[in-house]
Amino acid sequence: MTNLIDIKSHLSNDPIDHYIMEHTFRPTKEQNELLEYTRSLPEKFALMIGSTDAAQFFQILIRIGQYKRCIEVGTLSGYTAMTMAMALPDDGLMVTLDIDDKYVRPDIWKKAGVENKIDLRIKPAIDALQDLLNEYGENSFDFIFIDGDKPNYVNYYDLCLRLVRSNGLIAIDNTLYTGFVADATKTDINTVTIRQLNDKIKLDQTVDVCQLRLGDGTTFVRKK
Repeated sequence: MTNLIDIKSHLSNDPIDHYIMEHTFRPTKEQNELLEYTRSLPEKFALMIGSTDAAQFFQILIRIGQYKRCIEVGTLSGYTAMTMAMALPDDGLMVTLDIDDKYVRPDIWKKAGVENKIDLRIKPAIDALQDLLNEYGENSFDFIFIDGDKPNYVNYYDLCLRLVRSNGLIAIDNTLYTGFVADATKTDINTVTIRQLNDKIKLDQTVDVCQLRLGDGTTFVRKK
């Protein structure tokens, strides 16, 4: 079974991952600072950061799609939120949600010049997503990244599907869950919920879907 550290591009010991990072990863000074800070956190939290290669891929998607409004479910230190905000236009909006701001570093967002694009909301993500529905309405966001607590993944997907516009994109992290989804002996709540979401998306004819071995498994859903 794959170890969690092996599927984090910035932590991996795999020589192929190192080659990819050396030849494609072009972090700014602020991204490096935020990565180093996140690595310094207790291991449980340091491993929660999204993969750097995934975040860089999101930048390309945002630029290609000329997206202006994005949501992230699960902020942690704010690395992925900052990286996506860097790809948004000056009038873009990056709403990032978390249950607390203990490890968030808005001072580094400010150094990167993106603090005015980022709207950090501290409350349970289900409530925050409902707030966004009330404020902006359905079909009002271009891109959404789900990387929060796993037992709520199905609930997050349902709400995000209402928030994202037609031809908009939802990216969902951890949909392979270090391979546990393919191991019938794994019956913990996180694995079971992710399996349920994967099954739900496969049957959802309102979307196009692609699941990649990016990070810990990333599923991309395009709303028709």
